[in-house]
Amino acid sequence: MIPPADMVLFVLVVREESFTRAALKLGITKQTVSERIRQLEERLGVRLLERTTRRLRVTGAGATYYERCAAIAAQIDEANSEVQQGQADPIGLLRVSSPVLYGRRYLTPVISKYLGRYPQARVELVLADRRPHLIEEGFDVAIHIGPLNDSSLVARKLGEGAVRFVASPRFLAKHGTPDARELRSARCIGFSAFETWEAEGVKSRIDPVLMVNDSELACEAAIAGVGIARVPDILCQEAVRDGRLKVLFGPRPAMLRAIHAVYPSRLNLPNKVRLFVDALATLAEPAPQRPRSRKRK
Repeated sequence: MIPPADMVLFVLVVREESFTRAALKLGITKQTVSERIRQLEERLGVRLLERTTRRLRVTGAGATYYERCAAIAAQIDEANSEVQQGQADPIGLLRVSSPVLYGRRYLTPVISKYLGRYPQARVELVLADRRPHLIEEGFDVAIHIGPLNDSSLVARKLGEGAVRFVASPRFLAKHGTPDARELRSARCIGFSAFETWEAEGVKSRIDPVLMVNDSELACEAAIAGVGIARVPDILCQEAVRDGRLKVLFGPRPAMLRAIHAVYPSRLNLPNKVRLFVDALATLAEPAPQRPRSRKRK
C-alpha cells in the first residue's frame, strides 16, 4: 500500500516545481524528498516526473496522478481543519452521566448555558444512581458523589454535598426529640436493613421502619411524619426553611460527600469536555434564603 503521506508529498513537489522548495516547507532534506518520490514511482511502476538540472516536469501519467492526489490532499486538509476547529469550539455530541438528584437540581442551567454558547454542540444526559464504566459505555464526563474508587480516571472536585438528619415537627411532637444516643431505638427511614448512622460522634445501628431506594421518597416520608431520615441537604433545605422539617443533632451535617466530575484522560482532552467541566466547576450552590422576618404585633 502506498503511504498517503507520499501522495501528499508528490502534490507539494508539483506545486513548488522543486524538490528543494518542497523540502524547505516540510523541514526535511532535499535528498529525503527525492528518495521518497523515487520510491513512489517504483511502487506505481510509472515515471511521474522528468528531472533536469534546471526544473521538474510532470509526465502525462504524473499529471493524471496529481489531480487525484491533489483531491485527496484537499480532503486531508479539510479534515484537519475540522478537528482543529473542534478543539477551539465544541462540535458534536457530549455524553454526560449523573446521579438522578444532582442532575435534576443542578445540570439544567449548566447544559442550557453550554448549548447556548456553543451552537454546534449537542449533549446527551443520562441520569442513573450508579457509576457507569466511562470508556465501555461511551461517556465523556460523569458526576461522582462520594469516594472515588477508580484511580485511572481524572477527577476534578466540584464541591461537597451535605447530608442531614431531619424529622417533621409532627413526628417530634409525638415521639420527642431524640439525642444521638437514642437514635438506635428511634423510628427511622433508611435505605437498607440495619444501617449504621453516626450523629455527634455516636454510631448507631438502626432498624428502619421504612426502607426506600430513593432519597426523594425518604424526604417525603419524613415530611409525612413516618420517622427520622438522613437525606442530602439540597433535597431537604426547602422543607427546613418553610418549617415542614427540622434538622436534628445540631447544625453540623451528618456527613459531607465530595462531588467530582470525572473523565478518562487529560491527554489530548477534547475541548468539549474541558469547557463543560469548567462550566460545572463554576456552578454555584443555591444561596440559602433569608429567614422571613416576623411581623410585630
